[in-house]
Amino acid sequence: MTIWFTEKQTENFGITMKVNKTLHTEQTEFQKLDMIETEEWGNMLLLDDMVMTSVKDEFVYHEMVAHVPLFTHPNPENVLVVGGGDGGVIREVLKHPSVKKATLVDIDGKVIEYSKKFLPEIAGWLEDERVDVQVGDGFMHIAESDNQYDVIMVDSTEPVGPAVNLFTKGFYAGISKALKEDGIFVAQSDNPWFKADLIRNVQRDVKEIFPITRLYVANIPTYPSGLWAFTIGSKKYDPLAVEEDRFHEIETKYYTKELHKAAFVLPKFVGDLVK
Repeated sequence: MTIWFTEKQTENFGITMKVNKTLHTEQTEFQKLDMIETEEWGNMLLLDDMVMTSVKDEFVYHEMVAHVPLFTHPNPENVLVVGGGDGGVIREVLKHPSVKKATLVDIDGKVIEYSKKFLPEIAGWLEDERVDVQVGDGFMHIAESDNQYDVIMVDSTEPVGPAVNLFTKGFYAGISKALKEDGIFVAQSDNPWFKADLIRNVQRDVKEIFPITRLYVANIPTYPSGLWAFTIGSKKYDPLAVEEDRFHEIETKYYTKELHKAAFVLPKFVGDLVK
């Protein structure tokens, strides 16, 4: 019997894929976790029946979260990833030789555990000596940090369940305090097709805290609508003013130095959300 999984992305729209087998399913302390093997996308992590990452297209999201802020900052040494228990953002962070320490704080240790088991090509770098993996509340970690990080990356789920607090103005204010005086943060900001109000609200709140606030986009086929948005807030450095000699060669599949600036060129209906 053929098995299909459908993520209902809105009340009237979903994305469906053929499932070869279920690798693991569990109700953790925080959310429903499933690891499935799909025909089209390879192994895939689901949380509360939402696609988090898949082997085939994960590189887009992880590269765009990591490399845009890390190439914008002239010397990122101490980096924090909130969420991101699959390890993909950490893998990309470690491609930058200036990074001396990368801290990962994810509230659900089961995501880390099963990502290591079923997504080794994504999570394999969590064992690197530069990485400090902490199972805990990212919101509280931010609140307890002061002038500590060069770059903070918020790799959260959608604003439901344990991630709700990661989309609040208070959280962004805490991020500003946790960053050094020239720090940068980036957060995934969902998609402009279905979550326009969310993007407007995030941009409004971040602009009140960070002097440089911008939105950029990428194509991620397994995420709702395929067009995904990211918000970057910076105290000093503009991602559109990165000098050519700042870029160094790294191995990527999506991100390029040309795409770094091109990603900020928004379709008009998306650009209208940030005016």
